[in-house]
Amino acid sequence: MRTRQLFNAAILGLVAAFALPALADAGHGHGYDFGKPAEAARATRSVEVTLGEMYFEPKSLQVKAGETVRFVIHNKGSLLHEFNLGNAAMHAEHQKEMQQMQAMGMLTPTGMSHGMAGMDHSKMMKHDDPNSVLVAPGKTAELTWTFTRATELEFACNIPGHYQAGMVGRLTVEP
Repeated sequence: MRTRQLFNAAILGLVAAFALPALADAGHGHGYDFGKPAEAARATRSVEVTLGEMYFEPKSLQVKAGETVRFVIHNKGSLLHEFNLGNAAMHAEHQKEMQQMQAMGMLTPTGMSHGMAGMDHSKMMKHDDPNSVLVAPGKTAELTWTFTRATELEFACNIPGHYQAGMVGRLTVEP
């Protein structure tokens, strides 16, 4: 009897492990009212951004509505960091997703875990939002974005605890 209960609990755990990420991703649309991803060749300018332990440099940025900006992001720190464009509410939602990824072992202090080889990853959470890029320690990444309207945004790192530690900057999109 005990073996059957353990078996049922294990099956239930596996179902939950695969169902929860799929549900979390179900409403994950990729429409943004402040802009859209663009090809680097369309950029009207490039902006260098440095990431470190709980900081961005520069701390604030200004762009113009209609402008396409190529962000070149350098991680000078020893931890994995993220460069994510959005508003405070978007960041709060994304932080929940990142927390789940960390709890599942997919997100480590220095990168994404690829140790789950052999598993069906099609239903699992992914870090593939077009307004965001993860940058491993010592690495450089790029994100190119066309800003479509004037608004106040943030660029932030939503790795658990980083935003709360001050890893957020202001992005003003001027008319």
